[in-house]
Amino acid sequence: MSSLLRLSEDAQHKALALLVHREWGATLDRVTAIAPGLGNRRFYRLSLADGEAPATTMIARVEADEDPAKRPQGAAPEPPLEPLRQFLEAADIPVPGRFSAHPELGVELLEDVGDESLEQAASRASVEERFLLYQQACQVIPRLQALENPNPPLEAFSRRLDRALFESKAKRVVDWALPYWLGRAPTTCECETVRETFALVADRTDAAPARLAHRDLKAANIHVAPTVTGGRRMVLIDLQGAFLAPPEYDLVCLLRDSHVLLPAAEVEQHLARMRPLLPDAPEPEAYLERFTLLTLTRVSKDAAHYIHAFTSNADTRYLPLLSAARQTLQHAATRATAWHPALERFASITSELRDP
Repeated sequence: MSSLLRLSEDAQHKALALLVHREWGATLDRVTAIAPGLGNRRFYRLSLADGEAPATTMIARVEADEDPAKRPQGAAPEPPLEPLRQFLEAADIPVPGRFSAHPELGVELLEDVGDESLEQAASRASVEERFLLYQQACQVIPRLQALENPNPPLEAFSRRLDRALFESKAKRVVDWALPYWLGRAPTTCECETVRETFALVADRTDAAPARLAHRDLKAANIHVAPTVTGGRRMVLIDLQGAFLAPPEYDLVCLLRDSHVLLPAAEVEQHLARMRPLLPDAPEPEAYLERFTLLTLTRVSKDAAHYIHAFTSNADTRYLPLLSAARQTLQHAATRATAWHPALERFASITSELRDP
């Protein structure tokens, strides 16, 4: 864990004030904690005055130990943000700039890309405005997928969505989600059905092209930042989990995000537009099949984390998302049976899920 997080709040502020003064001769006016997500990493907005700092506000990204229970046994932890962030920035992928780093405290000082996420912007937008926002966000995906492993190589290109990861996701759904979501202990048959479904998705993933994916490209991890010309740009945050995955993976994360429940027709429009723009330009049937199957595993895994946050830490923030997750799962499970009739058993389980 970052040594900064071991300090009291007052001591943290003093340490951050010392950093910005030592770096730019700046005065730290204010420190504002940013509400954390489900991870252990913490973020603070620093407001600066005086000195020669490159910006009047910046984000302190404070590292914390990763929870090994959230990755497959024996798998390596997530790599650090650098040099992946630098690689993406050089490739003109919109990511926050980096002003400074202080490894002794586990702190990186990054560009402040504002408070407005795509999730927030979409909640206030008209249907037409929301479509254009998502259209702009989708356009980043083929650019990511076109990137090749540089020399020296990046760890992100050696990590991938593999069978072990699917097995760990299935375990979380069985252990965390089903008892709460069904309102009873799942049967042995139901647990085995979940594991078999995830194994089927792993089989289809193994046969797919593997391209660089953000891994968690949900609307909360895309910020809508103003440009100097009065426009807007989509900026990707939470980058360090990047890995290789099928071409549809980031599209599932973005378009089947329980934080923003997009109408099915709108999702289909974005999918149709993006398919020929992807470097692999997948065949239409395989593209829709993989998108649907990956929706099953991604959405149910996310729901498991929402439920676990509540049952283990009394964190109720994500419970309202379960209704959207249930609707998405039921729709995708029914659709998936067109390709794989054996998934009717999984679809039957989703039909029994209850809203909290």
